[in-house]
Amino acid sequence: MTLAKPSIYSGLLNSGSKIAAVLAVCLLAACAQQPAPQGFADPNEVHNREVHAFNLAVDSAIVRPLSRTMGEGPPGPVRKGVTNFAENLDVPGDVVNNLLQGRPANAVENTFRFVINTTVGLGGLFDPASALGIEGKQTDFGETMHVWGAPEGEYTVVPFVGPSTSRDLAGTLVDIALNPTRLVLTSPASEVATVAGFASRLGDRARYSDTVDSVLYDSADGYAQARLLYLQNRRYELGQTSGAAADDGFLDPYEDPYGN
Repeated sequence: MTLAKPSIYSGLLNSGSKIAAVLAVCLLAACAQQPAPQGFADPNEVHNREVHAFNLAVDSAIVRPLSRTMGEGPPGPVRKGVTNFAENLDVPGDVVNNLLQGRPANAVENTFRFVINTTVGLGGLFDPASALGIEGKQTDFGETMHVWGAPEGEYTVVPFVGPSTSRDLAGTLVDIALNPTRLVLTSPASEVATVAGFASRLGDRARYSDTVDSVLYDSADGYAQARLLYLQNRRYELGQTSGAAADDGFLDPYEDPYGN
């Protein structure tokens, strides 16, 4: 009897146990910084490549065409306003993570940024905070777990999302669940926030179209290239580069090759 080929979602079915394990490590490690990782752990590469191929098909059929429409459609100020609005909704989540990381100065800066852009910036459509030199400190629960001592974990590719790690996948789910702004928003405001977030991602995909296309479609091995870029970017963000890597100062042309 021939067994059915595992679905691309099969890797998510047991993700709950992996995420729980990562969070348990955080509690046990309590603030013990992990050494900078070397190489990568990709024991599920066969499955990850299947998900990568699926995401590539979604990008080719839906995301890339929509992003081109987004890039050629609304005027630049409109696209920038949508991006500002979506990013402003995430700032309270940054504040929570700043506090969990023991970085009160960053929390204060992000709080001021949110208040200024929400009031003077008309709900975040404009960004007067940056004009005042309050740039903010973006972060996430994946970084919080890193600060707590959680290891990077396995490299994984998530359907519709793209490259991640066990730690960052757990962090993403926690950020979604605990974002203060989204917890207080009710319909129809919550739907507006969701649409704005999606439109912002499409705008990013259009803005970095040449770079993303070169990684996903022009590379000899797009999967390996996306994996390398994601891990280098993430480790650089977390200050885990040293020696030659730090000297080179890795440039992040596009934070997420899939535009999410």
